[in-house]
Amino acid sequence: MFLGRYDYNLDDKGRLAIPARLRSSGAAEGSNGEWVLAQGLDHCLFLYPLESWRKVAEQVQALAANKSAARKFARTLFAGATEVSLDKQGRLVIPKQLRGWADLEHEAVVVGVGRRIEIWSKEKWNAYTAEDDYEDMAEKLADLEF
Repeated sequence: MFLGRYDYNLDDKGRLAIPARLRSSGAAEGSNGEWVLAQGLDHCLFLYPLESWRKVAEQVQALAANKSAARKFARTLFAGATEVSLDKQGRLVIPKQLRGWADLEHEAVVVGVGRRIEIWSKEKWNAYTAEDDYEDMAEKLADLEF
């Protein structure tokens, strides 16, 4: 399980270090160094260990192809995804297209979100979290128990 928030900077080549704690969680998820980086929701990036990505891909492919929203979602998700690997320093290269999608320039926030890692521009993360009301969200999720 991926947990925590980490602030990092992209280098001039578009590389981002993935925190060691998250890398070790990915190894536990069976990544074997193979990851998938995809356009996420809310203009962040989703990073999945390959095995977890396969489960997500199966769920998306199971959506009804006769529904235009399902087709569009699948096209967008798969077109905006790429296999990546980490170098010896634990960095991955974020392709220019995905950096543009997430407005990633220099400062990034790497967040563990259970089955995936999210990569946010620091500016977008700060704006997103500033509008959140944690208690209100929990109340709206009536089935959530702590």
